[in-house]
Amino acid sequence: MSAISFKNLTKQYGSLTALQSINLDIEEGEFFGLLGPNGAGKTTLISILAGLCKPTSGFATLMGFDVQAQFREARRRLGIVPQELVFDPFFTVRETLEFQSGYFGIKHNADWIDEILENLGLTDKANKNMRALSGGMKRRVLVAQALVHRPPVIVLDEPTAGVDVELRQSLWQFISRLNQQGHTIVLTTHYLEEAEQLCHRIAMMKQGQIVALDTTKNLLARVSHDDQRKADLEDVFMQIMAGAHHE
Repeated sequence: MSAISFKNLTKQYGSLTALQSINLDIEEGEFFGLLGPNGAGKTTLISILAGLCKPTSGFATLMGFDVQAQFREARRRLGIVPQELVFDPFFTVRETLEFQSGYFGIKHNADWIDEILENLGLTDKANKNMRALSGGMKRRVLVAQALVHRPPVIVLDEPTAGVDVELRQSLWQFISRLNQQGHTIVLTTHYLEEAEQLCHRIAMMKQGQIVALDTTKNLLARVSHDDQRKADLEDVFMQIMAGAHHE
């Protein structure tokens, strides 16, 4: 069973086609990269997966559950770190995570919350009010919120945008460990070196369509240089975006 499956997925906003006939399966336990320029359709795809918007046609499933018809079952199995810094200014970091646990009906979650706080460098901020945190610390809390109910599928939508190098390193160590334990990770990022190092397989999107889908190794093998320089994912990305030939 695929962790995530999109079948003939199309989303239109009036005359604008945000997604066009997306067919994509992401297997359980994958560390999967979803790349593309701004406006490619990545966030729309994630919004449909989260049940925040409905496709015009086609459907999506998460761990076998239809994200529209079986929303409650699907949502319990999904953790999303959004791009935007969304937080409640009236609670401390720990209270925020306790309330998030409660939304999923989870009691006695203190040990897991402590582990998340430690791994994300938030232990000394646990009793600070959310509005007193820096932007980077708030983003760490968003990651913690996405993980607090131990979802089998974790979607990271630009999780390291505007954060310091220390957080990036600690975050990826923690997320890689969760992936090794069997969690499926989907990453969107403009830091292509992160995707190259972390992702087993990558889909590249442009104008609402998937224009490349392959293992990271195979994608890197596509580009060669006269000066024998080893290609990186940025080289591949720029070449594919320029050609935008469909897989």
